[in-house]
Amino acid sequence: MDALLTALADPARWRLVSLLAERPRPVGVLAQLAGARQPQTTKHLQSLERAGLVTSHRTGQRRIYALRSEPLRELAAALNQLADTADQAGGSRETFDRYGLNLEAERMAAEEPGWADDRSFRFVRSLAGSPEVVWRHLTETGLLARWWTPDDLRVSELVFEARPGGRIVQEYRDVEDDGSDVPAGRAEGVVDDVRPGEHLAYRLSPLLPGGGHAFTAHLDLGLRPSGTGTELDVHFRVADSTVESADFVAGIEIGVGQSLDRLVAILASDSSTDDQ
Repeated sequence: MDALLTALADPARWRLVSLLAERPRPVGVLAQLAGARQPQTTKHLQSLERAGLVTSHRTGQRRIYALRSEPLRELAAALNQLADTADQAGGSRETFDRYGLNLEAERMAAEEPGWADDRSFRFVRSLAGSPEVVWRHLTETGLLARWWTPDDLRVSELVFEARPGGRIVQEYRDVEDDGSDVPAGRAEGVVDDVRPGEHLAYRLSPLLPGGGHAFTAHLDLGLRPSGTGTELDVHFRVADSTVESADFVAGIEIGVGQSLDRLVAILASDSSTDDQ
């Protein structure tokens, strides 16, 4: 495939492929139609032949070239597969485009400090496991680190002191980053209220590149038993928003939603394993 792409990357060779798609042609005619010298045309055709794109045979004093369609069909199939992967419903590209629309809207709205204050979001999830089990996933760093990032990111540093006044530090990176790239994000906060198995409240502030707070997120998490599991109700309220916080605000609904969906999946998987 690499040889095929290299061969097609040259505009002169692409022109020859287009001409040969119409019908087989001799070198001299191809050179005339392409507006090139015959020695150059011969070299290009030899490159295409080595890549498997064309075949040839000699007839008298002429060498006639013809296009081989199979490699082009294989390339087209590979390209279509890439396009289908990128466009799959609910995939990363769809999320990227959705975030782009949010980003544009929030940047236009961010005209002065406080522009997003009192903006609120609510997330409700039904989770496998008792409130006590869910509580552990909300407060214990080893369990919290498994889900507390959006898709395609991983927790790289985490402090969560589950007591009133306790400190919170969250840093995350691209899931494929070995630590050599800059972190994708960092936030600092403080715990406000702790009622194990029932209620958790804390403030969390994403940090701007310069180190200042983008805004303050007030999170209020309520847990209640529901059948064999737990109903988790999350209220997210924005305060102290800066003009520079638009990029962060644009990702709240997507990012928090994806994080909670990961928690749902982890608890469902753990519960299934326990049942076996």
